[in-house]
Amino acid sequence: MSDFSEDLLRPTPEDDPAETSVRPRSGMCLPWLQKQVESVATRGKKEKDFAQTTSACLSFIQEALLKHQWQRAAEYMHSYLQILEDSDSNKRQAAPEIIWKLGSEILYYHPKSSVETFNTFADRMKNIGVMNYLTISLQHALYLLHHGMFDDASRNLSQAETWRYGEKSSSQEALINLVQAYKGLLQYYTWSKKKKELSELDEDDYAYSTASQNMFKHSWKTSTNFSALIQTPGVWDPFVKSYVEMLEFYGDQDGAREVLTNYAYDEKFPSNPNAHVYLYNFLKREKAPREKLISVLKILYQIVPSHTLMLEFHRLLRKSDKEEHHKLGLEVLFGVLDFAGCTKNMTAWQYLAKYLRQILMGSHLAWVQEEWNSRKNWWPGFHFSSFWAKSDWKEDKALAYEKAFVAGILLGKGCRYFRYISKQDHQDLRKKFKRMKKLVKKHSIGAKQQFVLDPWAWYHADFHTKLDGTVLTLKLQVRLVQFHGDGRMVSLETYYPKGSKIWSSPGNIRIVGIRPPIDLHVHD
Repeated sequence: MSDFSEDLLRPTPEDDPAETSVRPRSGMCLPWLQKQVESVATRGKKEKDFAQTTSACLSFIQEALLKHQWQRAAEYMHSYLQILEDSDSNKRQAAPEIIWKLGSEILYYHPKSSVETFNTFADRMKNIGVMNYLTISLQHALYLLHHGMFDDASRNLSQAETWRYGEKSSSQEALINLVQAYKGLLQYYTWSKKKKELSELDEDDYAYSTASQNMFKHSWKTSTNFSALIQTPGVWDPFVKSYVEMLEFYGDQDGAREVLTNYAYDEKFPSNPNAHVYLYNFLKREKAPREKLISVLKILYQIVPSHTLMLEFHRLLRKSDKEEHHKLGLEVLFGVLDFAGCTKNMTAWQYLAKYLRQILMGSHLAWVQEEWNSRKNWWPGFHFSSFWAKSDWKEDKALAYEKAFVAGILLGKGCRYFRYISKQDHQDLRKKFKRMKKLVKKHSIGAKQQFVLDPWAWYHADFHTKLDGTVLTLKLQVRLVQFHGDGRMVSLETYYPKGSKIWSSPGNIRIVGIRPPIDLHVHD
């Protein structure tokens, strides 16, 4: 290892250890500071314990990396290389991977690093511990791609693809498949460029035929490199997308559908929202039936309720003939707006405002109450506070209007958000405000909350009744025994200091307001 160290890490005492720039430059030099490391590691006492020295050195490297002190990390890295001569076989076997990860990080960010230096380091490390050859080759190729060296990266992967080392190669089959897939990704890049060139040629031109044949040759190679990987459980989004695009281009719709279906539904693969997105987009291009599209997005909804496709999912559900889909459409909108990233999504609020009006006019109050019951304790502060009313009105008046309507429907006209927005004087919105107030007064579930109260809890209640043509208001403490959804009581129990009394509904007494429950004791 001494030749390797001296060739790659040449001492330059004048280097500034505090340098943290990340721009690549040439002339990377890393000094030999073994005596300094030993001195620091042992607090001024010369320590001969090999394990303590390397352990301390590793700690210094990690600290330097966290602080982006690339030169300081490089100096300690030079001394850490002695771990390759450790007498402990386990540490010696683990060392190449650690050195590669630390060294590649340092060389990537060091201000005096260059592609040549990184290449030298990678080539040397590939031959230290054969089990790391494929991993280092793959990461080396990605580094080259980052620097725009497409051909060099392709050659690097081709060399790695042919790597064999007796029985060791069979245990690294997954890595070989990954290397081949990345090589296929580079071939896809070439294919897509040729596809673009082909689109600019006349089909009757001779050049078109030649370009088409070249494209097909590249697509065949790419398919071969992709096929093994995408059958292995994992998340392979870029490879699957590229492979499907090529299959579709050559008219293999069945093959593309099979790949995407397996990727989305095979239980061996991890849960992956993108897999369902790719399948949905493919089926949409195929103009698949609405039911099929709904079934795909339903699974996506269960995984990511706030996905951007959920609004499209809502539209599909709304157009369905099934009532269960209409109910799910409301659930989807509430689900989207549960997330902080969607609080200012104008389309979501517009859809919810319109759908609430439609549902309540269609006598589906129970649907709204079911969704609202699980949110009534946190949505008012999350969406409908005075702060948000002022902020939304200032930033986006159209958004504030839609939210105010929803707030009025869910919480009633006494809601702070609704009150603040409805009192604003805006010429362009006057007619809309007037219409909004009428709709809220007519459809608000906030004014209907008394019809979903616990039957045997005590409440303060106000009643209106007529006696000889005179309207009387009764303020009583009651608990409901049985009642109709339209507000006409069948019977209720009123509290008196000396006992209780059951009223049978005469049909002309209506509840006009109920306040929070109270704890009462009924005297015998």
